[in-house]
Amino acid sequence: MRTAVITGAGRGLGKATAHRLARDGFVVVALDLDGDAAVATAEEVSGVGHQCDVTDPESVREVAQHVERCDALVNNAGIWRFHSLLELSPDDASAVLAVNVLGLTYVSQAFAPKMIEAGGGAIVNLSSGAAWTNSPGVGIYPASKAAVEALTKQMAIEWGPQGIRANAVGPGLIVTEGTERNYQGERRGERGRLVPLGRVGEPNDIADVIGFLCSDDARYVSGQVIYVDGGVTAGRASL
Repeated sequence: MRTAVITGAGRGLGKATAHRLARDGFVVVALDLDGDAAVATAEEVSGVGHQCDVTDPESVREVAQHVERCDALVNNAGIWRFHSLLELSPDDASAVLAVNVLGLTYVSQAFAPKMIEAGGGAIVNLSSGAAWTNSPGVGIYPASKAAVEALTKQMAIEWGPQGIRANAVGPGLIVTEGTERNYQGERRGERGRLVPLGRVGEPNDIADVIGFLCSDDARYVSGQVIYVDGGVTAGRASL
C-alpha cells in the first residue's frame, strides 16, 4: 500500500490533506507536535498517528524508524508570529525558521531515503502566498516561505534522478482553526472581496491540489510552486 506522511496533520490544512490522500488510497501517517491531535486525525482516516517535533532531528528520526515506506511526503507543519520587522525578537525569528525551514529539511532528510529505496515518490512542501506578496506585519514568515520554495527546487534537482518529484503549494487567504479569528463577522466577506475569485479559501481547496501533486497525474511536474489563492498573486485587480 502507498503511504503518505503528513506533518502538522492534527488540524487545518494537514487534516484536510490526510482525508484527501486517504480517499486517494494512501495509508496516512499523521505527524503533529500535538500527539493526541495526530492520533485523532489518523483514526478518522484509518491511518497511524505519531507525536513528532519537526525541529528536533532525533524526534524525526525516531518516528521515521517506525514508518516502513514513504511514497508521498507533505511538509505542512508551519508557524508564524505577527509583528513588524522592527519588533522581531531573536526568539521569534529562531522559532519560525526552526519549524518552517529547518523542520522541513529534517523531515525530508529522514523520509527521502525511503522514497529512493522504493523507486521514487512525491514531496509537497507548504509555502504561502506571503512568499510572493511579502506581506507586512508577519515578521520573518514571508522570508521563511521563500526559503521553502528555494529548498523545493533544490530537492527537485538533487533527488529527481532518484525518482523523487518535489513541488510547493502556496495557500492564499484560507480559513482554518489557526486563522479563523481573522475572518470573524463581516471581515470574511471584506477579505473575500480582495480575491479575484470573490471568496476566501477552505482547507479542501489546498488539499485537492496537494492530492494532484501526489498523484500519477503529476508524474512530470517537479520543481514548481503553485499558488492556490483565488488569483491574489496574479496582481492587483483594476478599480
